Amino acid sequence: MIKVLFVCHGNICRSPTAEGVFRKIIQDNNCENHFHIDSAGIIGYHEGEPPDHRSTTTALKMGYDISYIRSRPIERDDFKRFDYILAMDHSNMKHLKELCPDDVDGNKMQLFLNFSEQYRGQPVPDPYYGGGDGFEKVLRMCEEAGHGLFSYFSKKIK
Repeated sequence: MIKVLFVCHGNICRSPTAEGVFRKIIQDNNCENHFHIDSAGIIGYHEGEPPDHRSTTTALKMGYDISYIRSRPIERDDFKRFDYILAMDHSNMKHLKELCPDDVDGNKMQLFLNFSEQYRGQPVPDPYYGGGDGFEKVLRMCEEAGHGLFSYFSKKIK
């Protein structure tokens, strides 16, 4: 089983969107038994809360249900429990590296968009303080990277 954790700042916009998109991609490909997927935030400020209503509305409009996801902060054990920890931006990556225990391979942490041809090396922009179109842009970026991530993993699960 491949264990993937998506991480953003508060786990209410970008990482739950990435989790929901990737979960649907693996369901559409009948590969649920090959993956354990979750998301978390660098901070625990929103712990237990559902994703931002703009994220859930946009996701639902585009065919994804993320309403069941609840925010949680990243935990020290996550670094050992997950095979891939995918950061939404460079700041998240910096914080993950600071939090990562010394006995864990830091190479398991990567930028999520590095799995996208179109957006490689770029951050997923935080739509929280922007307009509604920012949430759609984030979802489209997550779709692109999610398909790239599935393509990467499909070689490992066949």
